[in-house]
Amino acid sequence: MPRAREEARFRHPRHERRGEARLPGVAATLVAIALYLLLPQRLLIAPRYVLPALECVLLVPLIAINPRRLTRQTRAFRVLSLTLVAVIGASNLVALGTLIHELVSAEVKDGRALLVASLQIWLTNVIVFGLAYWELDRGGPVSRTQVPREALPLADFRFSQDENDDAVQEVSDGSSKTSDWVPTLMDYLYVSVTNSTAFSPTDTMPLSSRAKFLMSVESVAALLTSLLVIARAVSILH
Repeated sequence: MPRAREEARFRHPRHERRGEARLPGVAATLVAIALYLLLPQRLLIAPRYVLPALECVLLVPLIAINPRRLTRQTRAFRVLSLTLVAVIGASNLVALGTLIHELVSAEVKDGRALLVASLQIWLTNVIVFGLAYWELDRGGPVSRTQVPREALPLADFRFSQDENDDAVQEVSDGSSKTSDWVPTLMDYLYVSVTNSTAFSPTDTMPLSSRAKFLMSVESVAALLTSLLVIARAVSILH
């Protein structure tokens, strides 16, 4: 067996129990916060810095508990992480509702600014739902690497790697069964991007009711944004 393929069977962090890196999750959260800060004031549900400040307050203890890698999970950690995602998601959906009202309003004059805001909301939508899938699937990022597979909660998503063990060898060597592969944040962000562009699952299937609900909400939000933005852009260009 080629060395690269042999290493693929034993290179996943689960084998070392190192945990998933903290930095990508923090970076994604900060990008979502920054996109919210840049929205026009009339799309915000509170003074500009109130919700971002709250989100940073929730983020700091999460970093303190797992500063470099996600290896420790307590009830407080789980509550804080889910609350943070919920706050970002709820504020973005409210901003989307306000945006829709503004875009269909005949009196609105700065349509171009709203088009830019719609892109910000769409990007935040992708990030926050990716974070939600990441936090919920199989008990969250800590459980996925620290808990034995037989003790993991039921999966919310089925990735292609979860069913590739009977494929050709160069594919099966990277499967969940062979290499102990587990999804990371990048995998969930990819699911979120494809769901926001295709408005349906692509290669990753939702299994649980909550996963199907979240993907439905994301798809509808992305579809409404796209349709209204296209309609408004056509009216502006004419």
